[in-house]
Amino acid sequence: MTKADIRRIAVSLRKEGESYSQIKKKIKISKSTLSRWLKDYPLSKERIRALRDNNQQRIEKFRQTMLKKREKLLASYYKEQRKKILPLSKKELLLAGLFLYWGEGNKAVRHIISLNNTDPQVIKFTLVWLRKIINIPKERIRVYLHLYSDMDVKKEIQFWAKTLNMPVGYFDKPYIKKSKRIDLDQKGYGHGTCGLRVSNTVLKDNIIMAIKVIADFYGEKVEEV
Repeated sequence: MTKADIRRIAVSLRKEGESYSQIKKKIKISKSTLSRWLKDYPLSKERIRALRDNNQQRIEKFRQTMLKKREKLLASYYKEQRKKILPLSKKELLLAGLFLYWGEGNKAVRHIISLNNTDPQVIKFTLVWLRKIINIPKERIRVYLHLYSDMDVKKEIQFWAKTLNMPVGYFDKPYIKKSKRIDLDQKGYGHGTCGLRVSNTVLKDNIIMAIKVIADFYGEKVEEV
């Protein structure tokens, strides 16, 4: 096929409304050559709009395909990790809770054991740790919320009560911040901040000392690394 033949095909395809990319796939010619050959054959505004819309559809279809692949991959990782990690022993759960408290818990007030977070899963785990591992009776645990002025207080209390399976009577009066949740960029404040609180000086001292034991032991190991 001569160059003239290729050019005639390119022009014909262009007249049918095909883009440079579409033509390139069919006749394997450079975009610069096509640009020179087809400069007198511009596409209509309607056709350009249709091509652009079609391209967005392809992009979205590709994005959805990749999202499904990632979800499938994460599901396989989840299954693998679940098999590898669970169930945790009582000692492992104790340690998991100590590390969580080390990072997120109140360490300043001696007689108060408390931890708050915006993530319901973190608070649910903390509740299990307090009840099943630390052996604190359910009626000794108080729930407190930090909410924003544009939030439905009653609705949020009901959300956390259902999430934690805790009676509303176990909730202290929530603290309402003057700022609005809608003004925040973080996605983690959908239901405000929830905290669990227990008053027990002896238990708090033991938690802090357990954390210190771990910190001291592995702090000495730094020189060996």
